[in-house]
Amino acid sequence: MNLDEIRSQIDLIDGKIIKLLNDRLASAIMTKKFKTKIEDPQREQEVLDNLGRKTYDLVNADFAKRLYAIIIGESKRLQALDLPLIAFQGEHGAYSEMAGKAWNPQLVSIPCREFAELFEGVTNGSYDFGIIPIENTLGGVVGPVNELLISTKLHIVGAIEMPVRHCLLAVRDTDYRELRSAYSHPQALAQCKHFLARNKLDPMPYYDTAGAARMVAEKGLKGIAAIASPLAAQLYNLEIIKEQIEDLASNTTRFLILAREPYSGKGDKCSIIFSTAHKAGTLFKVLEIFAQAKVNLTRIESVPQSPGQYAFFLDFIGSKDDPKIENTLKEVEQSTADFRLMGCYPERIPA
Repeated sequence: MNLDEIRSQIDLIDGKIIKLLNDRLASAIMTKKFKTKIEDPQREQEVLDNLGRKTYDLVNADFAKRLYAIIIGESKRLQALDLPLIAFQGEHGAYSEMAGKAWNPQLVSIPCREFAELFEGVTNGSYDFGIIPIENTLGGVVGPVNELLISTKLHIVGAIEMPVRHCLLAVRDTDYRELRSAYSHPQALAQCKHFLARNKLDPMPYYDTAGAARMVAEKGLKGIAAIASPLAAQLYNLEIIKEQIEDLASNTTRFLILAREPYSGKGDKCSIIFSTAHKAGTLFKVLEIFAQAKVNLTRIESVPQSPGQYAFFLDFIGSKDDPKIENTLKEVEQSTADFRLMGCYPERIPA
């Protein structure tokens, strides 16, 4: 091992330390939801006492306690700010996290392994918000999310459309000619299938784009790459082999923001969910109501509930405070079953 290799290893370790510090501080902020006050001397002493059993080799107890005194102080400072939490599916560096930061930079991002974990956490109050991808211009709808939306009681309080710029990432000093496969979320692989085919890279499905980047970084294998965001490259100390590898420049993902309470302001976009009787013409009747009211529909999606039974998601432009929209929704509710207004909210399209 030479000096450059050792320094590369140090850079990778530093990245892991920063990520772990971020995760610890985020967890400390989460504890604020379950405590009546920030100061907890007994718990602080317990953490410091435990360090004596966790030190190892070069990390002695005195050094660890000095370091953790700083960490505990920063944790309490952040708890005092009462920062809201937003959950996303995947690892840090995921496109959902980037979209959440674009929606509100003040939110603290909390990663969840599964979408179900995100929905549950927002429902029970562990997180203030959740952000979910709902559809992509290339990959289409995100099926598991739609299925969870059918049964949730959460409200949509915002939406944001984000351009998705995929990058091919690999460990530093990789010869791109050695690459044989690329790991990423199936949606990302679908959005880059022509690039993968041209470059003879085998698509390897992974649960998350940023998770794939983390895996490639930690394994350090030079024959594999990841498809992920530029942020993931930065977080996991990977080299960007090629930028903007998506098959179409118009590659865009629409994200929804979920919360327990409905949006309190005046929204400009509405989402509803309903089901209809299983007979010809029932959906057409609903769509006709919107057409006659001259309401612009922006999304219609069906999701199977049971054999022969479908739930329909429908988005349209307008505000629930508009009398025309209010009357239209009343008429739709009378013509459907299990009708629910999921939210009236503002939608952002970043420049």
